[in-house]
Amino acid sequence: MKIALVNHGCPKNLVDSEWMLGILIKNGYEVTLDENEADFVIVNTCSFIHDAEQESVQSILQLVEAGKKVIVAGCLSQKHKDELKNAIPEIAGMIGISELDKISEVLERVVAGEYVQCVLPAPKYSFPKGVERQQITIGASAYLKIAEGCNCSCGYCIIPKLRGKQVSRPVEDIVEEAKSLIAKGVSEIILIAQDTTSYGIDLYGEYKLAHLLRELNELEGLGWLRIMYAYPSFVSDELLMAIRDCDKVVKYLDLPLQHFDKKLLISMKRPAMDYDELIVKIRALVPGIALRTTFIVGYPGETEEQFNSLHEFIKRTKFERLGVFEYCREKGTYSYSLKPQIAKKVKHQRFKSIMETQKVISLEKNMSRIGDLIPCLVEAITDEGVIIMRSQYDAPEIDGLVYANTSSECCPGDIVTVKITKADEYDLFGEIVESEN
Repeated sequence: MKIALVNHGCPKNLVDSEWMLGILIKNGYEVTLDENEADFVIVNTCSFIHDAEQESVQSILQLVEAGKKVIVAGCLSQKHKDELKNAIPEIAGMIGISELDKISEVLERVVAGEYVQCVLPAPKYSFPKGVERQQITIGASAYLKIAEGCNCSCGYCIIPKLRGKQVSRPVEDIVEEAKSLIAKGVSEIILIAQDTTSYGIDLYGEYKLAHLLRELNELEGLGWLRIMYAYPSFVSDELLMAIRDCDKVVKYLDLPLQHFDKKLLISMKRPAMDYDELIVKIRALVPGIALRTTFIVGYPGETEEQFNSLHEFIKRTKFERLGVFEYCREKGTYSYSLKPQIAKKVKHQRFKSIMETQKVISLEKNMSRIGDLIPCLVEAITDEGVIIMRSQYDAPEIDGLVYANTSSECCPGDIVTVKITKADEYDLFGEIVESEN
């Protein structure tokens, strides 16, 4: 009997799906990513914003209509278990955030014809033990989850209610999984969590991300190590010095700031810090670092003056990478009932305004790279001989790419040196001048 799995959502969800597949394989099930080949399908869902929920629900409906027995896993089952079953009674089972390691037991009962709802009301994540992830995507890079859950309570975010408080993995478990990924040929390991910078506080009583970086930096065969989802108030000098000193840690930091105006940051339940000062410190301690950030426009009560202060901050700071989200009103969050809510038209105008500004900044930053020699990770080689790469300043799927036409011999996973000869707003173009491997 084949079991299929459909994954929705963020890289953290992807890792959960890979663990569920690993558990199923360990227990003798044959798994596939083609739902047409299976009678039973697990749908790992996302419920971060309304659009993500709609995508997950649509996927469930399509599978039910195709006659599949569907088990709903992840955030949607945790958030809407009863409503979802009432809306789609054909659902064969549900499994929540805390019970993913019970997927084989749930599946066994569903196969026997029983409806199973395995969802704890107060989630607490548990990392599977003795299970090898069955990777869905095999490539030059891989995500490694170092913690789950979140101790923050941002005003717009439902994640702590769905994922529970932070649960960190022991350093030795992370190192062992990293070794396993390297043995499979992974060149770049990307550390993820709801908040990577809080890693270890629940387990060791102190922040241990800097220590973890130094441990992983010693692993033979590792090319790059990247940090995502850093929380601004936990970016310590110790962490920045580890990024600076560890040769395998890319000089890149994903640092979602969400806004600049302090009054609005307080309403968002975010750190009301001096972000100008923080950025100056980061760039001083880690010369040449590329900073990625995200902002929310149209949060309830955002005035034109507050938006303008954010816009001016972006203009003077000149982030290397930047994303903007229009505020999405989500039930169960603090901000849901705040007034005044901002009109969709205004939110979209603010979004476009910042993105136009960032487009100019991004082109300026990329043009300044022309003539530089930068290390790049080979992602793929097309049939036409175009080599598709990422620089150390670009995370997969969200940042730009580097392209080269060259006769140099290289393979996906290689880290090569590229001389940049051309640039546009988001991508770089160049030629490989030497290989580092």
